[in-house]
Amino acid sequence: MTVEELLEKYAAGVLDFSGVDLSEANLSGAKLIGVNFSQANLSVINLSGANLSEANLSNVKLNVARLSGVNLSSAILNNASLNVANLIRADLSRAQLRGATLIRAELIRADVSRADLFEANLSSADLREATLRQVNLRHANLSEAILRGSSLTGANLEMANLNATDLSRADISGANLRDAELRQANLSHANLSGADLSGANLRWADLSGANLRWADLSGAKLSGANLIGADLSNANLTNTSLVHADLTQAKLIRAEWVGADLTGAILTGAKLYGTSRFGLKTEGMNCEWVDLSPTGDRSIIQKFHSEDSRDFFNETSPTIRIVVDAALEHEANFALAGAYYQIAQEYKELRQPPSMESGRRRTVFTFRVDSDEALLPTAYIAILPFYDAVSNQKNISSMVEMIKNEVIANQDLKSPQMVKQLIMLLEQAMSKATTIKQMKKNLEVAAKLNFCKAPTQTILTNSSAHTLIVHDNPNFGKRFINRSALNASVYDDISNEATNSTMPSLNMVVDFVKGFHYISH
Repeated sequence: MTVEELLEKYAAGVLDFSGVDLSEANLSGAKLIGVNFSQANLSVINLSGANLSEANLSNVKLNVARLSGVNLSSAILNNASLNVANLIRADLSRAQLRGATLIRAELIRADVSRADLFEANLSSADLREATLRQVNLRHANLSEAILRGSSLTGANLEMANLNATDLSRADISGANLRDAELRQANLSHANLSGADLSGANLRWADLSGANLRWADLSGAKLSGANLIGADLSNANLTNTSLVHADLTQAKLIRAEWVGADLTGAILTGAKLYGTSRFGLKTEGMNCEWVDLSPTGDRSIIQKFHSEDSRDFFNETSPTIRIVVDAALEHEANFALAGAYYQIAQEYKELRQPPSMESGRRRTVFTFRVDSDEALLPTAYIAILPFYDAVSNQKNISSMVEMIKNEVIANQDLKSPQMVKQLIMLLEQAMSKATTIKQMKKNLEVAAKLNFCKAPTQTILTNSSAHTLIVHDNPNFGKRFINRSALNASVYDDISNEATNSTMPSLNMVVDFVKGFHYISH
């Protein structure tokens, strides 16, 4: 069939040209909306600037075709072959290209938004500055493709092959890259904010200067990856492999990375404000200094000598344990859950509920905190639902005063800045405690229960695994006959004696605080 015959029939209303052979034909600028070219041979055809929107091109051969500026929006190209085709500035928005092959195709500045390229083969394709917003590339092969400066916002690249692909300066924010293969991919200065990279293989990938804020990299493989200067603020790096990764001056402010493997990694100059330093594998890690300032402006620097960094990244998480000298009852369990929920609304350090161990005689509530300096202020709040709160809080205030006096007397502790921080955090806790008490409702319910009037111990453990008993009710451990039958007034009498609880000695407090992994200028 000649081009003239085709155009004449199309003008007469014929749309079905399935199986036609138009290889090497010139249909540039033709208007063929809704045409059916399925199974056709259109190799080396010239369709530059043509309008084939909503056309059926399934199983068509378009190898080495000239398709620059073509309109293929909403067209069906499932299983089509477009190898080495020129699709520069083509419109493929909302097109169906499931299983299509576009090996070494040119798609520079093409619009592929919302197109379906499930299991398509785009290996070595050139997609520089292309628009691929919300495109479906699940299971697609993009190995060694060029996507430099392209837009892939909200794209689905789950389990896609992006090995050795150039994605430098691409916008991949909010994209789904779960379990994708990105070995040796170039993602330098790419925007991956909010992207899901959980389980992705990024071994030896270049992520230098990349934006990974709020990205999910949990369980991802980043061994040998280049993350120099990358922004990983608030990112999820739980159980991520960063073996021999280079995180020099990377921004990890408030990142979650419990269980991360940093064996042999470089962390010099990393910004770690608000980031947990516990539960990490750090054998052979190289770290000369870190930035602990809230904004990453180097105003607070922690320098390390020899093995100091190993102590800084300690595997012990600071904890507060409240040991109650009574077995937990269902009513108390329910009331305390409500009380701690209400407290967490006002005090973010207690946003995670405590773990709980309930025995036949005693109950232990364990609270984990992010830093050593948060231990005393958080303990001040955590004890609120219990009758022993007043004596606990009195002891904590006295201990902070002891620390302050010790520093003034002989500068024996880490730094005066630490004392300022402790005093500031305690003052904030005291203010929050007042606010929480004014809410009363859930705290009042708990306060009426015998369980919350039972004697308690408050035990702190710092990141160096040193413990300190902040409060020990004198009646703790003393057994009363048929205690459960005692009325509230007897409990009140018992609890009131707690005001005489023993304070830890100055040496004990000083030794405990010396074990803090605290920031220094």
